[in-house]
Parts: sequence; structure tokens; C-alpha cells
Amino acid sequence: MPAELRVIGLEGVPEVRVGDNLGALLADALDRTPGALPLQTDDVLVVTQKVVSKAEGAAVDLSTIEPRPDAVEFARQFDRDARQVEVVLREAVRVVRMERGVLITETRHGFVCANGGVDASNVGQESGAVVTLLPEDPDASAARIRDILRERFANDVPVIVSDSFGRPWRVGIVDVAIGVSGMRPLDDLRGTPDHDGRVMRSTVRAVADELASAAELALGKTAGRPAALVRGAIFTRGEGSIREIVMPSENDLFR
Repeated sequence: MPAELRVIGLEGVPEVRVGDNLGALLADALDRTPGALPLQTDDVLVVTQKVVSKAEGAAVDLSTIEPRPDAVEFARQFDRDARQVEVVLREAVRVVRMERGVLITETRHGFVCANGGVDASNVGQESGAVVTLLPEDPDASAARIRDILRERFANDVPVIVSDSFGRPWRVGIVDVAIGVSGMRPLDDLRGTPDHDGRVMRSTVRAVADELASAAELALGKTAGRPAALVRGAIFTRGEGSIREIVMPSENDLFR
């Protein structure tokens, strides 16, 4: 087993705009980033949701939004933009909590997160007037990038689309996977022995989430680096889907 993990933030990714070929932009960045090439068999490329959404046009012009009365009142109480609250509510299939200025919703993807993934930060020159949404199909987004990289470099590199989520009972955000291609997002160790020979009964590693969090340490929120190559991790190749990592409702003890 490897004893070293390396994270390489890609350099020189330009401001992404609607319709850009994101895979090609990332391939160019791999070319210019010292140490990134040649690609290795244990590489995984992590790409932030923001640039994926921007390239795919998953954004809303707030000037086109007419908020409902509930959104207006919530925004008034907690000093929020009523139009953004309205977008969050439109994107939700279920409102989990809506109090103290915090909106926790479930998206159509099955993610339970703050503001349904709707985000006004790091959207470029239109910041404040436009919000980004989650990609329509993050697995498909990851697959498109993976296909372009495979054609360019003749190396099949798994791709993760990541986003920042908060966590119940802990302060702060971490990056998690919201889309995968080319790898299984979970490593199910149930039934296998641990180091001492004891059979594990409940251990399932969220490998894709761990890789997303590792990448974020090299990306940061203000550095302008939207992708990183994680090298040296242990993961299982395969045609996985982020649906595997979403908790089924029948197993959700907090619903």
C-alpha cells in the first residue's frame, strides 16, 4: 500500500464561461502544470462544481426572479436576498429546515445541503447578479471530462465533481463528491479482516468524499484553482455513480 499522497493543483485554468469545453481547458492546464504529466494509474482528477455549472450554463440571473411571499419574509428577517431564497426553494424537492437564516433542502439529486447547492460566490464578473445551481447530472459531467482527458492523454483518469457541504453537529465545511466517473465512490470493507484479524461489520469508506476533501486543501476558496490531481490514493476503478453514496431514505435515522 502506498504511504504517500500528493495533491497537485492545476495551474492556469481561465475564467470559465457558458459553453466552454471544460475538459479541454483542464487538459491544457494539466499540460502546463509542473509534475502533473505523465498521468499515473493512481491519479484522480477532482473538479469543483462551480466551473462545471458555469460551463454547462447551470446558473440563474436573479433579475428574472420574482420571489414568493414566504421567501420575501424569510429574507427580511435574516438579511438575505429574497430572490436567492426563491431559487433555493425552486430547486428543492424537500425543505428540511428553514429557520435562523439557514435553509437546508434536499435536491433532486438526493443531496441534503445548505441552500440546495445554490451559490452566489466565485461566479466571475456577474457576482451578485447571478447564482449557480448544481449540475443537472454531475455523474455525466464527470464522464464528459474523463472522456476528453482519455482522448487527449491516452490514460483513463477517474474524475470527481466536488462541492462544499456543511455537516450536522460539526462547525465548518468540507468538500465532498457530488459526481463521479471511472471509480466506485465507496469502498465496502464489511466482511474483511482489519489489521488485527477482526472481521469488520460496518466499515464503508466514502473514498470519493475523502478524495474531494484532500483536493480542496490544495485548491482553497480564494486561490482561483478549480481542479486538482490527487495522486497515490487507494480506490476501486469501475463505473460508479454518486447515487451509491446517497443515504436511502429507509436507512436515514434523522429524517
